[in-house]
Amino acid sequence: MISKHIKLWTGFGSFSCVAAAGAAPLMESIADFSAFDESDDVLQLAQGGEGGEAGIVPGSYKLLSRDPQAYAFDVTPQVQAYADLVYESYTAAVESADKMRSKIDAFLRSPSKTSLKAARRAWVEARPAYLVTEVFRFYDGPIDQDLDGSPGPEPRINAWPLNEAFIDAVKGQPAAGIVNNPGIPMTRESILAQDQVRDESDVTTGWHAIEFLLWGQDHDPSGPGNRPHTDYLPGDAKRERRRLYLKTVTEILLSDLERLQAAWTPEQDNYRQYFLSLEPREALGRVINGVANLIGHEQAIERLAVALDSGDQEDEHSCFSDTTHQDHLYDLRGAYNVWIGSSGEEESERSLRQLVTNIDPAMAVQTDKLFAQAQSAVALMDQPFDSILRSEADSPARRRAENAISALQALGAQLARLGKRLGVLVIVPGLEGAVG
Repeated sequence: MISKHIKLWTGFGSFSCVAAAGAAPLMESIADFSAFDESDDVLQLAQGGEGGEAGIVPGSYKLLSRDPQAYAFDVTPQVQAYADLVYESYTAAVESADKMRSKIDAFLRSPSKTSLKAARRAWVEARPAYLVTEVFRFYDGPIDQDLDGSPGPEPRINAWPLNEAFIDAVKGQPAAGIVNNPGIPMTRESILAQDQVRDESDVTTGWHAIEFLLWGQDHDPSGPGNRPHTDYLPGDAKRERRRLYLKTVTEILLSDLERLQAAWTPEQDNYRQYFLSLEPREALGRVINGVANLIGHEQAIERLAVALDSGDQEDEHSCFSDTTHQDHLYDLRGAYNVWIGSSGEEESERSLRQLVTNIDPAMAVQTDKLFAQAQSAVALMDQPFDSILRSEADSPARRRAENAISALQALGAQLARLGKRLGVLVIVPGLEGAVG
């Protein structure tokens, strides 16, 4: 069964703040604010932001210690390697999305079963390059927030769940959505103006809007949606609007990914320059928070536990194409990339893993073990994911998914402990009981 700890978070939320193990930190925890002695000036707190979904965002991720040797190690190589990895990863995401755009353009030029199949395949093939970048979230980096405080593009890129009827016709509502409303101009500006205004599920852009437009609703218990290519034949006013919608949101997605690539481009006046100008352990805190939050909260809770609790296909991440399994696998791969400092199979000499190995070999070995366990548990989940949601409460399929949740939370808690050891504050909603 899913633990009470998980179910409590899905309804109420919590947070975990941790300091450095065995380093006589000035503050062990801020979960109890009455214990905080302001004269110690360990950290500053600010409200809001994606980096702490429970409403707490640190003014600093760097922890101090009365022991001058507590953090006497240089993390600059790991911070620089991370910046290189982020740029490389966003570049790959742009290239993959551009290939998808080409296939979608080809489909719109000549709609057929074959060209639609090619466009769908291009969407599936483009997703992994983006999914591995989701680990670069959760610390108010450029995907979540610009340096001037304005919102980043993440809600336009990967927002979900998605209310299909807000975009186009659905079963029982043939006149639903923006596509069927001639009063809304079919332009980039109007599509963005409608996005998530009255409800966060009224999503108009991003990967899942494109997914819905390519596959349509999924009414097949054993397979994905099956929108006919004839929905995109030219000549009819509504079909022309649908054609233009698909083309426009694909271009919006590509431009948003290019914006993130530009934010991390070397030797530019951009976020990368700001990030590398931070005190190295301050920057490292952002790195570890991104990994721990993706694994311990976003993936384990928002994308697995919530869906299992509700049993609702609307809570499945990529429900139209039935490719949710690759979402889980590649999100985890993105976290592993940060751990080894590389998007390939060879570990970087500047990896976070090498840093931890030099400081605390046992912790590095345990982290490797928990990564392997999480990767195995996620890989063993049944496909398609909605088959798990339809299964009985005590079915083997649900137990495998619940094992994956437990493995991800165990890894998330380990990453928080790793942050403690490296002297950085780690905030992971829902894991405060698992971090000692």
